Amino acid sequence: MVYELLDEVRTKKPLVHHITNWVTIYDCANMTRAYGALPVMAHAIEESADMAGIASSLVLNIGTLTPELVESMIHAGIRANERKIPVILDAVGVGATPLRDDKAFEILDKVKVSVIKGNASEIARLAGENVVTRGVETTDVKADLIAVARHLAKIRKATVVITGPEDIVTDGDSVYIVKNGHEMMGAVVGTGCMAASVIGSFCGIESDYAKAAAAALSSYGVAGELAAVDSKGPGSFKENFYDAVYNLTKEDIKKMANIVSR
Repeated sequence: MVYELLDEVRTKKPLVHHITNWVTIYDCANMTRAYGALPVMAHAIEESADMAGIASSLVLNIGTLTPELVESMIHAGIRANERKIPVILDAVGVGATPLRDDKAFEILDKVKVSVIKGNASEIARLAGENVVTRGVETTDVKADLIAVARHLAKIRKATVVITGPEDIVTDGDSVYIVKNGHEMMGAVVGTGCMAASVIGSFCGIESDYAKAAAAALSSYGVAGELAAVDSKGPGSFKENFYDAVYNLTKEDIKKMANIVSR
């Protein structure tokens, strides 16, 4: 499953429209391209819907949100819905401030989101749990995370992704636990945002969004494991990470991919 979808991304080169985080926008573009997909970053409200009109998927990231930027996201999301292309929402920092909470719920209420991605506290907040996020970093959530993810998936009729040491992916019925990755990925700013870009790339070629997200995260984690082998710290890891993604082989995936269905 994982390599077949990776190969399809490389062959079909889906156009992934991002309205994303200014901190990590360059990294998201590079990671999308390293996978073989095509990134475009069109934030202006005057063209965001038009760009969604030609894209294969739309990635929305509220990491550096403003009310005006969210308005552009909603314009693009409505156009994406009209075209029935997937919309991925990376709920960065939800649970940290009322503005982030309000705008995340506004997007979810006005746009049919296909994949809702976040860390444990971000997803728990969207599911109605009483949690707080520390800036953009997760806090400890006492609830059963699989149950939280399934609940949110069912009420929003979406695939939900909780990223962490083990990623959880569910559409409310199927549940995948992705056990790939390396702790050094957490030492580099932007790996979470880049993961949303990878999910957007895979969802651009596969309509089973839970399957696409699980495969995307597994391949991403395998690349992280390979990159860490020759890395001395975050700087060399980031460089090696791009190279590992670009050079991923069928043998790498077959040997290392670790997805468990629940």
